[in-house]
Amino acid sequence: MRKVYPLMHRFNQSQTLNFCTFRSPFLHSLHQFSQRFEVHLKRRQLTNLLRSITKQNPIPHCIQIHAQVILSGFESNCFITNLLLTAYAKSDILSNARQLFDKMSKKDLLSWSSMVSMYSRHGLNVEAFLTFLNFRRCSYKSPNEYILASAMCACAQLINNGDVDVGNIAKQMHSFILKTGFDQNVCLGTYLVDLHTKNGDIDEARMVFEGLSEKSAFTWTTMIKGYVHSGRSVVSLQMFYQMRETDVVPDRYVLSSVLSACSTLEFVEGGKEIHGHVIRKRIEMDVSFVNVLIDFYVKCGKVETARKVFDGMVDTNVISWTAMIAGYMQNSFDTEAIKLFIEMTRLGRDLDGFVCASILSSCSSLEALELGRQVHAYGIKANVEQDLFVKNGLISMYTKCDCLNDARIVFDCMANHNVVSYNALIEGCSRSEQIHEAVDLFHKMRHRMLQPSLLTFVSLLGASSAVSSLELSKQIHALIIRFGFASKLFAGSALIDVYSKFSCLIDARLVFDEMNQKDIVVWNAMFSGYTQQSENEAAFKLYSELQISEQKPNGFTFAALITAASNLASLQHGQQFHCQMIKMGLGFDPFVVNSLVDMYAKSGSFGSACEAFGSSTRRDVVCWNSMISTYAHHGEAKEALQKFEEMMDEGIEPNYVTFIGLLSACNHAGLVEEGLGCFKSMHKFGIEPGTEHYVCVVSLLGRARKLYEAKEFIEKMPVKPAAVVWRSLLSECRHSGDFELGKYAAEMAISIDVRDSSSYTLLSNIYASKGMWEDVKQVRKRMDVVGVVKEVGHSWIELRNETGVFIARDRSHCHTLVIYSVLHNLIMQIRETCHVLDTTTTLLVND
Repeated sequence: MRKVYPLMHRFNQSQTLNFCTFRSPFLHSLHQFSQRFEVHLKRRQLTNLLRSITKQNPIPHCIQIHAQVILSGFESNCFITNLLLTAYAKSDILSNARQLFDKMSKKDLLSWSSMVSMYSRHGLNVEAFLTFLNFRRCSYKSPNEYILASAMCACAQLINNGDVDVGNIAKQMHSFILKTGFDQNVCLGTYLVDLHTKNGDIDEARMVFEGLSEKSAFTWTTMIKGYVHSGRSVVSLQMFYQMRETDVVPDRYVLSSVLSACSTLEFVEGGKEIHGHVIRKRIEMDVSFVNVLIDFYVKCGKVETARKVFDGMVDTNVISWTAMIAGYMQNSFDTEAIKLFIEMTRLGRDLDGFVCASILSSCSSLEALELGRQVHAYGIKANVEQDLFVKNGLISMYTKCDCLNDARIVFDCMANHNVVSYNALIEGCSRSEQIHEAVDLFHKMRHRMLQPSLLTFVSLLGASSAVSSLELSKQIHALIIRFGFASKLFAGSALIDVYSKFSCLIDARLVFDEMNQKDIVVWNAMFSGYTQQSENEAAFKLYSELQISEQKPNGFTFAALITAASNLASLQHGQQFHCQMIKMGLGFDPFVVNSLVDMYAKSGSFGSACEAFGSSTRRDVVCWNSMISTYAHHGEAKEALQKFEEMMDEGIEPNYVTFIGLLSACNHAGLVEEGLGCFKSMHKFGIEPGTEHYVCVVSLLGRARKLYEAKEFIEKMPVKPAAVVWRSLLSECRHSGDFELGKYAAEMAISIDVRDSSSYTLLSNIYASKGMWEDVKQVRKRMDVVGVVKEVGHSWIELRNETGVFIARDRSHCHTLVIYSVLHNLIMQIRETCHVLDTTTTLLVND
């Protein structure tokens, strides 16, 4: 024992007593250390728990930890409470976070930054900005870059959403950043660029951008995107090329912005270069980037390329399907859009309102009512029927499919209407010529304080035109001026079209002349107005004005001008326009070919008409009708019938006009059996015979000297015959000399249309042919009593590139004296040769 514990014997009793006295403070210190250790351990445990909380954790879990914080006495610990604020933000428990923040006795920069960031991330931008302002009032500390970044994000979103007028806030934030010395911070500089671009101050944003000594890819992306959104896509492309000269490597976000610029400019080659760059550099293309690529191709009209990109996608989302379907719809590939939609539903993909609205637009274009109803049912099943875009799409679809009642039901079931809803229904009423309903909807729209758009007035103009109400059209014109739409191109072309249909060409020209800016559509509206009212010389003069303007003519321009040349039977003008079209590469469009065929046919150039028809690469039913009518007018009935067979072989369905051409051909050639066969076959194609068809059949029978069969045909018509049908029989009676039947046909025609001069003229000629001059006088007196005036005949001659127009007994021509002098000499020469005039055919010519 002594060897083992040699020192134990050195302590005496007093020393032992002193050791006992030392033990008490030591144990106390040890207890305090143990308590501090437990507090530290508890703090670490709570810290780890708070940091482990994610959005997927149940809400009570976060609240339980908060309770432990309170029980452990850490509620005043700024570090723990900041973690708890972050935990509440992750769990979307914003109200608890706010309560905790308000109870905090001490708040540091992290506390304020957490609150501003939390509100900003959850889209509560007003609360975020107000919290930042409260920080500036309550705290003496300068803000750091994190709280400034969150505040600027909130401010940018406020501007973007248009919630409040925060135009000055952007400038104030800019000044504040300059004062705090963060003007060279890349992150804050980028946010400041974004803030100015969203506020519309693109030049201010560019100054901030140029002032940054260091720029990240995000900075370049923000600036490029700002130029795209401000409509300056060319500058955004210039900035992209400038960026490529720096050390900054463009990422997919930059490239997405550049693709958007290419889409706006329809710069196909530039977009293809971006696509090729991504493939060469093997840049990862996520779903969002591929969606932008699809959007670029469809907006540039490269739908097939877009479909290849779409088919090559490994993962697709609803935006991918929507972009492709909308692209098909926007490029008029409505059948393909519907097929893709069916495939999307078959694969069980989720639908959104935009997809349904896009496919409903395609159903409208195709007038596919049954499919539109199925989409309606599918929208109800997918719970997107209440989407405003879908509702408006349904109204438009039903109106364009002539189901106005169904459209009205959808409209009446809507809780909230916007201007698009009213426009769709007003347009439907206009299509159905229900003018009173359209005007009533417009009044209800105004009572609800909804601001009408330009389309509202254009639809009302269409309705007024349909019911031939010039006064209403003028009132709508006044409203267009009042609401500030008079300078809009679409309004100008619509007004010109309406006034032209009412034969008010002076008013149409006033609208045209008052427009400061005119696109080719406005010019074409004026050309069309002149040709509709046979003001062909005015159309030629207007073309001279177009040639010295900045606009270039298109196919519709030449179609109108060729129609004018056709009306004048001016082969020289028609050939000149044809040559200009060929030079501009516009000679193969179907509507242009139709005009050419008609012009050459009326000008007597049958071979050129056939060549024009053969040059067309895509022939529609109108093109075939033009050729059939050409053969008919030239007496080539067999060829006309053969063209009809060729048209059927190509799968082109005949229409109302087709059978007019066929019956005319049979009429001119005297093919009675063939003509009657064509008339009877109309029902096979679902075509109801009209007045023109009945006139052709009557003329066909009359020329074959089957006058009483023609009379019986008229009397058995399922509809009341128009005056022109009886006049057709009257004309054939005059040629065959059947006085009694001709008199009967004339009386029937006059009883239907008492003010038409042609019936009186034909009856007078029948009396004159029989030498019944007293009856001729009676017809003239009858015309005077009723107030019938014979339509004045026109004649014209083209000489030295000028067209002279003449009217009987007219002396307005500049060379009238010379013309009448020459005419007098001709009459004297005729009398000297003892030539006898045929008085039976000239009695009414000079009226």
